[in-house]
Amino acid sequence: MFYEPGAGHGLPHDPFKAIVAPRPIGWISTVDPAGRPNLAPYSFFNGVCDDPPIVMFSSAGRKDSVANAEATGEFVCNFVSFALKDAMNESSAPLPAGESEFERAGLETAPCRLVKPPRVALSPAALECKVLNVTELHDLAGRSAGRFVVTGQVVGVHIDDAALTDGLFDTSREGAVARCGYLDYAAVFEMFAMPRPRG
Repeated sequence: MFYEPGAGHGLPHDPFKAIVAPRPIGWISTVDPAGRPNLAPYSFFNGVCDDPPIVMFSSAGRKDSVANAEATGEFVCNFVSFALKDAMNESSAPLPAGESEFERAGLETAPCRLVKPPRVALSPAALECKVLNVTELHDLAGRSAGRFVVTGQVVGVHIDDAALTDGLFDTSREGAVARCGYLDYAAVFEMFAMPRPRG
């Protein structure tokens, strides 16, 4: 089949998110200007550069994570392990501004070193980030898409020593959780290596 998104797909559900998959989940913690913490998962998230390390997340609407990151210039990306999948899902509940998703999900916080937002204490890794920019997306006609992309440079990295195997972060042992479209998720429990070909 072929379809143009503007004309509709004719399927029971939009396949776009299932095609662009799996997507790592950016479990973003921020604080508002009053210092109240916020925690929310974003499946439009990824690393976009490694030197310097830069990540981005995209939000449908100017949600608390976007507003807080823009106001304070900081956010933290917490690694979602399989053990934390239910807490991550619980933190996606639409709570009123200022109400703590950490408390709702039964999560303890841990302090960061270089930014004010707390991190998820049980997460095996967390990236402390300083905001580089917040961009409102527009379509080909110049209309606002109502989506906002927050880009941040990683200024600090936390890794649980137990998540290291022979000096490498053990993604498969931690069971990295990813979004696959619809209501589907995946967990990475198996990996393989492929050396790059030499020229």
